[in-house]
Amino acid sequence: MRLSVIIITRDEEAMIGRCLASVSWADEIVVVDSGSTDRTTAICHEYGARVVVTDWPGFGPQKNRALDQATGQWVLSLDADEYLSPEAQGEIRAVLASEPQADAFRMPRSSSYCGRFMRHGGWYPDYVTRLFRRGRARFSDDIVHERLLVSGPVETLHTPLRHETYRDLEEVLHKIDSYSSAGAAMAIRAGERAGMGKALAHGFWSFVRTYFLRRGLLDGAEGLMLAVSNAETTYYKYVKLRELTRARDRS
Repeated sequence: MRLSVIIITRDEEAMIGRCLASVSWADEIVVVDSGSTDRTTAICHEYGARVVVTDWPGFGPQKNRALDQATGQWVLSLDADEYLSPEAQGEIRAVLASEPQADAFRMPRSSSYCGRFMRHGGWYPDYVTRLFRRGRARFSDDIVHERLLVSGPVETLHTPLRHETYRDLEEVLHKIDSYSSAGAAMAIRAGERAGMGKALAHGFWSFVRTYFLRRGLLDGAEGLMLAVSNAETTYYKYVKLRELTRARDRS
């Protein structure tokens, strides 16, 4: 069973080496890069990856571009800030060697926030479907928070995928801005509208859900920081949607 690993990148020189090292045993590594200005593509070439440079249409469409470049019977999709532990590598190799009947496998994901791997707040086990039979799944066209759409049975792996999602507060603030902008763009395309009341209500609910209902408070200071940043992302999404709607109505 040939395995293709697909990764999308832009300016990921600090993270991509660890990701690539964890899948260096794969039959093929395909990287679709959207114009990195650092050493990302050079590092990818050092690991023997095939690199395709293109524009940026959003997460879902970009991952489908990478998928279209894959040639293996099975595909493993990773983000540049994700990597497989030796145990996860062994489990995936064993599953593929067993000639599985499933068309895809989901796996738990363990994510870090400002240096702490979170156990609550909706961040664990945070199952993600990443290993799949080529031709039996595609990514949704969402420009952010894309989903893998599988046409057959999905089974579960046990070893978590590791994810270093927010290294420091500066990165948190950057992603709050970028994710809220992308979320607002998706919402206006779907015909949604928002006012300040909706922005406040959704932001408050996001905090309550993360910190209390999903027990983020058990992750200490980082749990509180995560709940606040989730609330801010949601709040700014709807504020930006309000501004986009007002601009459209004036035009």
